[in-house]
Amino acid sequence: MRNTRALIMLGISILVAAVAVYFASDWLSKQGDIATAKVVVAKTEVAPGTPVTPEVISLADWPRASVPKGAFSEAAQLKDRVISTGLSAGEPILESKLAPVGSKGGLSAVITPGKRALTVKVNEIVGVAGFTLPGNFVDIMVNTQDDRGNPISKIVLEKILVLAVAQEAERDPTKPKVVNAVTMELTPEEAEKLDLARSIGSLSLVLRNQLDSEDLTSGGARKKDLLAGSDIASQQPAAAGATQPKVVVKRIYVRPKTAAPKAETGKIEVIKGLTRTEVEFKE
Repeated sequence: MRNTRALIMLGISILVAAVAVYFASDWLSKQGDIATAKVVVAKTEVAPGTPVTPEVISLADWPRASVPKGAFSEAAQLKDRVISTGLSAGEPILESKLAPVGSKGGLSAVITPGKRALTVKVNEIVGVAGFTLPGNFVDIMVNTQDDRGNPISKIVLEKILVLAVAQEAERDPTKPKVVNAVTMELTPEEAEKLDLARSIGSLSLVLRNQLDSEDLTSGGARKKDLLAGSDIASQQPAAAGATQPKVVVKRIYVRPKTAAPKAETGKIEVIKGLTRTEVEFKE
């Protein structure tokens, strides 16, 4: 009786194990049969403006169900194309990351159609101590004089894209560099304002958050704004046009006193016998 029960339990165990093996095998076979497709990816890190050549691309297997929109399946499809934005190694090359057909490479291929690139001279302070990198957005501030000749600092352009620093269009946030020139992407109107600003005063770049799209309304900063509320400000002369108390100066003419006329005197000679004397008298 005991042997029969043991045999039954053994048979049930074998049956359960066989079912488990069947389902595990079926699951593994399905995983191995996932459909893949060839996708062109970057072989190494690629800088903006780089022409697509066999040295910078390769083919990789990609799950067919998740192939990115705009991806390429053959390297021949990318002949004479230029990368418009930086790529990481293994990143798929998409149509949205390529310059328009006919671009010849270099910085000009990175410029958005309808915009221009303008380079301005900077120093280590103006360039935000080397932390201004390609792909960053900056505001541009000019320090000059207003119509009355008073010093003023004013932000004249906002959210301007930095295309290159010095002669490099690559972006490496771990290696800030102190440079002497920054190239920015602007509309023709913005390019005109920037060219005028650098001719009438000194420029400063103000680094801003990549996600900050808020427009700023500012009247600029003047000397009086810096001294507002201080003892120095209270000692400043009154502003032009302010009314001042009128001081009246009265001139008084004092007539000098005339001296009294001096009395005239005369002399008379008196002779008495042998004595002669003179007597004075006043008229």
